[in-house]
Amino acid sequence: MIRALLPHPLLALGLFVTSLLMSGSVGPPSIALAAVLALATPQVMRALDAQTIPIRSPGAIVALAGCVVIDVLRSNWAVAAIILGRRRHERQSGFIHVPLDLKDRYALAVLAVILTATPGTLWVEYDSATGRLLLHVLDLVEEDEWIHLIKDRYERRLMEIFE
Repeated sequence: MIRALLPHPLLALGLFVTSLLMSGSVGPPSIALAAVLALATPQVMRALDAQTIPIRSPGAIVALAGCVVIDVLRSNWAVAAIILGRRRHERQSGFIHVPLDLKDRYALAVLAVILTATPGTLWVEYDSATGRLLLHVLDLVEEDEWIHLIKDRYERRLMEIFE
């Protein structure tokens, strides 16, 4: 009965809370809108036949989120320094190939979001046959450092969460 009304209960809860936070009010109109969003969107997800993903390590999610926040802040600072001219002439951008062991499509999607959301990096292409990721880096200093960073900070934690 509950699954018929809420096929994705965590999604519904997240949408309800997010809607209330965004409206900045807990008045009846805001609660009504949040309830409609929380009840309707999971039904759309059901129509899209979205799979529920078993999370194997919730603690790894927190650790990964912390790493991502720190890396995004650092990257913002570094990109700002490049754009504002302090390091404009020192910069060398380039493409690198990162061999990935990650196979889960949801984990790869999360990695793509992380890398693209981090200023100075861009997910360009992933070859599923070879497991190689093509990544563009705005400030490419040492290719091996970037590979090590992606594999140890992101891929390892994503495998812990999804595989």
